[in-house]
Amino acid sequence: MNWTLITTAVLVAAIAIPLFLGACSARRVQADQQERFAQSAQYQQDHQRFANPVPTPEQGLGDLLGIMWEMSTAKDPQSAPDIVVPTQPLTAAQLASLPTDEHRVYRLGHSTMLLSLNGEVWLLDPVFSERASPVQWAGPERFHPLPLNPQDLPPLKGIVISHDHYDHLDEGSIRQLADKAEGFYVPLGLGRYLQQWGVAADRIVEHDWWQETRVGDTLLAATPTQHFSGRGLFSRDSTLWASWVIERDGRRYFFSGDSGYFAGFKQIGERYGPFDLTMMENGAYNERWGHIHMMPEESVQAHLDLGGQRMLPIHNSTFDLSIHAWFEPLQRVSDIASQRGVELVTPIIGEPVVMGREQAFSLWWQSLMPQQIASAETATLVLADEVRSTQ
Repeated sequence: MNWTLITTAVLVAAIAIPLFLGACSARRVQADQQERFAQSAQYQQDHQRFANPVPTPEQGLGDLLGIMWEMSTAKDPQSAPDIVVPTQPLTAAQLASLPTDEHRVYRLGHSTMLLSLNGEVWLLDPVFSERASPVQWAGPERFHPLPLNPQDLPPLKGIVISHDHYDHLDEGSIRQLADKAEGFYVPLGLGRYLQQWGVAADRIVEHDWWQETRVGDTLLAATPTQHFSGRGLFSRDSTLWASWVIERDGRRYFFSGDSGYFAGFKQIGERYGPFDLTMMENGAYNERWGHIHMMPEESVQAHLDLGGQRMLPIHNSTFDLSIHAWFEPLQRVSDIASQRGVELVTPIIGEPVVMGREQAFSLWWQSLMPQQIASAETATLVLADEVRSTQ
């Protein structure tokens, strides 16, 4: 008897039941927003849902069962680390004294980012819960402790959300931060969740693609991505998904959210680039869902399409959301970036990236890889460097 498969089936059922119970009410709330949604070029009025610019394949029960089978039987034995992933703690004192004369970017885990822009603090996709799941007794569990205590965060200028999936929009975190941020900037439809979780309606600004908001000296722009949304069995694509452009003090940042590779990256680059730093999805990929998540080669190409100068890989090293080894995304993207001449930024979680300063970042994950794999990867990287130096 395959106990792994049985356990997975039970887990899926346990998560699906509460989603089912909340799905119909979600649809009723959406009905109140139909007029605004209808003005969006991304909204399909006939189907009452948002859609990608490039149609993505419909997935039925057979596809879901296939994914469940692969997740149960084909997982890499290293899909989760044997030891805790290292972090660099951010103390309350450090958070209270963030420099007011420079830009700093901190990766707090998965796709959660803290941007300190001349002392103005922003959070992107804050997920501080132990599990990326609708319930905290089951689902993908964090590989590492949080590098900070959310209660120690200073007042926030804003919180930016890319889409409504549980590893990007976390109810517990939003409830904790509801009164700490001046504003919440989200794609169309997400405001209803935030209001249910205690955020005042006048602090929420919903965005369609290409819609801009200026907050003091900071420009925010919601931009396209090739993904989907849904927090319930019947709420698929009922809210919009987005990537984000952030500009301040002459510096430009791109935050990918989740996306498959598509021509939109070049469009965004032409309109808002070049970017000083791109924060690019690189992890939880699989050929089965390659139309909505990028493989590492595509993440690097998207960075180049955007006109990015430095690339910070996100969406990895925190939760087990696919079948690959936990360290594979960083190792693969490191190899590819080296081959293509892309400057990769790989801070330890909690380590600052200081804009305008020369910094050397370690390939920190390699010391946690099985020795024989790490040795082979290092030899391959050295050989590639030698080949390029002779060309």
